[in-house]
Amino acid sequence: MTMIAAMGRIEQIQTMMQQLSSGSRVTTSAAATATAATASASTTSADSFAASMASALSTVTASGASAAGTSAVGATGGATGTNVVDAAKKYLGVPYVFGGENASGMDCSGLVQKVYSDVGIDMPRLVSGQMKMGTEVASLAEAQPGDLIVTGGGDHILIYAGDNKIIHAPYPGRDVCLRDVYMSDSEITTIRRIIPTATAGASSGADMLSAAFAAMAKGGAA
Repeated sequence: MTMIAAMGRIEQIQTMMQQLSSGSRVTTSAAATATAATASASTTSADSFAASMASALSTVTASGASAAGTSAVGATGGATGTNVVDAAKKYLGVPYVFGGENASGMDCSGLVQKVYSDVGIDMPRLVSGQMKMGTEVASLAEAQPGDLIVTGGGDHILIYAGDNKIIHAPYPGRDVCLRDVYMSDSEITTIRRIIPTATAGASSGADMLSAAFAAMAKGGAA
């Protein structure tokens, strides 16, 4: 692969990057990588350039995965809504204790804080703080496992478990339980998604860049 051809390949990559979202971390990372590769192309042999592009492919692919992950979970450490539900199920049968926040007894917000802590996510202790976390979900029909449902203006908080079920610590005399959703949208103060859903844009951008860099690396090795 000649240096002229290599430069042509890089121009193609840069054009593709411009077609991606300007806010994408994948795009930013790829731009830096392509710039470095351009400098490398002007000072190294074709074989070295091919090796450089193979390395760039690895870097951009990893960066794409990281950006998609960040888009999906922010500072959640890779946790999913299913992880949240599974963690909550471990406390089924724990008695309601006002102010409680461990397996010996817990109230509704204590359950939420403990469950999210178990999957590596820090949450405020009280409903008043928890109901401001994450992003708003429009209705029960759009709720996903791990979302938080707040009722009574902040009097009670529950974990949506999927399949029209919730997990919560109801009130004194009751235990943490899994049951069918019993409230309607009109009775819900807010539904909060702490773990956002990954966007398709970040994934497709990483795929496009990975394919382009792969073509460059293959061309360089020819």
